[in-house]
Amino acid sequence: MSMSQTITDFVTLAIQAGGWMDLDRLYLQNRILGMIGAESIETVAPQVVSKSSLELLDELVSEAVKNGAVENDVSAREIFEAQLMDFLTPPPSVVNALFAQYYEKDPAAATDYFYKLSKENDYIKTRAIAKNILFPAKTEYGDLEITINLSRPEKDPKQIAAERQAVKVDYPKCLLCMENEGYKGRIDHPARTNHRIIRMNLDGESWGFQYSPYAYYNEHAIILSEEHRPMVISKDTFRRLLKITEVLPHYFVGSNADLPIVGGSILSHDHYQAGRHVFPMEKADIEYYFELKEFPLMNAGIVKWPMSVIRLQSPKSEDLIEAAAYILEKWRHYSDEDVSIQAFSEDGTPHHTVTPIARRKGPLFELDLVLRDNNVTAEYPDGIFHPHQDVQHIKKENIGLIEVMGLAVLPPRLNEELHEVEKYVLEQDHQIADYHKLWADQMKEKYTFDDQNAKDIIQTEVGQIFARVLADAGVYKRTIEGQAAFKRFIDIL
Repeated sequence: MSMSQTITDFVTLAIQAGGWMDLDRLYLQNRILGMIGAESIETVAPQVVSKSSLELLDELVSEAVKNGAVENDVSAREIFEAQLMDFLTPPPSVVNALFAQYYEKDPAAATDYFYKLSKENDYIKTRAIAKNILFPAKTEYGDLEITINLSRPEKDPKQIAAERQAVKVDYPKCLLCMENEGYKGRIDHPARTNHRIIRMNLDGESWGFQYSPYAYYNEHAIILSEEHRPMVISKDTFRRLLKITEVLPHYFVGSNADLPIVGGSILSHDHYQAGRHVFPMEKADIEYYFELKEFPLMNAGIVKWPMSVIRLQSPKSEDLIEAAAYILEKWRHYSDEDVSIQAFSEDGTPHHTVTPIARRKGPLFELDLVLRDNNVTAEYPDGIFHPHQDVQHIKKENIGLIEVMGLAVLPPRLNEELHEVEKYVLEQDHQIADYHKLWADQMKEKYTFDDQNAKDIIQTEVGQIFARVLADAGVYKRTIEGQAAFKRFIDIL
């Protein structure tokens, strides 16, 4: 395929995306020609484009590298790719107008449009995400979902060195700020030229709706405050989450907790995560119903889950907001020394919060409140309710919103390490990490391994460890003593 054909096809896709007209064709061709460092283009009749936007992008970038128009390193290429894909992305005002048009017909049609655009313009890194390893793991709580996250690109040593030398810039303040929309990017901040945000009004406040570039599940969305302010869980949080389920009834939405150890990775910017995915926790049943004194008509119960989850259901969102605020307030001040639960340190530092998740169930609003406690002790310096030392060979990072709901996001190191574990249990030449040895020996005692079953057994056992990780993060253990303590808390409600 000639470069003239590639440019013509790319421009055809740009016009189809809705940001340009046929009259803009020559202008666009010349802009792209200049960017890739080529001198001229032959006239090619526009036709039905047979290649994907990503295939055409690769051809344009290869030509630019060949012509010396872009340096062949990760950061420079990423910035250049986003600038090219900006042609396939209408301006924010147009994207918002098109979203609104689709939304009038059906909220799902609006998100379908925006999701498709975000994939085709390479804002959502579909090719990188495809590298992730996914498998289900059967446990007593149903099938948990395990991912080994290989999507984030490895930085090369040159880039790491350049980032160290880079002048520190405080703009945008963080990766979630609205100021990222259209930002060129730099060595230590990702390219965002092709990034668009749908504006949302949540109770008179300006928020934005976007997709996650490295999605962990289907239609992984982020809903962020226009104001750069810290994460806070409050009555307003519950109100916003339930409002979002009214605006996007086909999406769940949840918030990370607002304390370190039990929170997410970005606590500096108020935001929620949403999407079109049914997590294992949503499928889990209520195993113990109770009545909230103040809200006799509400369904309330404890969910059969390794973490400590209270589920509320009501056709009235306002009742759920009040009930959730009431439970949060009680939990923030609740201590039970018998099971190491302490609301405040001696200096008054708070340790209790919740991870809330909202969704629609037909006419009902449903809200899950996962009780969290971030205390540490000499025995558990990483957190009493955090993955304990003996499972940190698989997962030692914070247990945030996504894990809470039953989707493990495991570090990329495990891809290689589990191959070595497999060789070890099959008694082949191996380079098993020391910290996996005890676990591997335990598996060897329990199973007879062969070439056919080794991988499946190891994946099953990783799932069991993830269930244990969640149990470690659960404030009330699934023992007779733990469940009795949970009911003591329920009784004060």
